[in-house]
Amino acid sequence: MSRLIISRLDYARIKKCISDARQANTISKSEAEKLGEELESAKIVEPREIPSDVVTMNSVVKLSFLNNDKLVQLQIVYPDQANLKQNKISILSPIATALIGYKVNDEIDWVVPAGLTRIRIDEITYQPEAAGDYDL
Repeated sequence: MSRLIISRLDYARIKKCISDARQANTISKSEAEKLGEELESAKIVEPREIPSDVVTMNSVVKLSFLNNDKLVQLQIVYPDQANLKQNKISILSPIATALIGYKVNDEIDWVVPAGLTRIRIDEITYQPEAAGDYDL
C-alpha cells in the first residue's frame, strides 16, 4: 500500500486533538499512539497539493465492509463536531484513524470487537480540498 498523505493543516490540528484528548483522558494511550504513528509515517503536503482521492478531515466517505457487504457513508470530523446520528465520526475514533490519509479503492484491515474486518474506501463524495475549501 502506498504512503498515507495528510495536509499540513490536518496534521497540526489532529496532533492538537490527540494532545487535548490525552490531557482530558478521552482517548486511550494505545489509540493515541496508533494515530500518532500514522501521522508520523504520512507524507505531509500543503492542502492545495492533496489528491482528490485521499481521505482528509471533513471528507464524506463511502465504505464497504468486505466481510459482510455492508455499505456505510460517514464524515470524518474533529471531536467537538462528532454526531453519530448524522454519521459524523470523530478523528479520534478507531475507524476514522484507520481511514485518514488513505485513497479511494484502498482496502484496510480494521480490528473490531468481533475480530479483524476489512474495509474498502469506495468513494469520497466530498473532500474539502477538492472543493476548494482549504481551511476546513
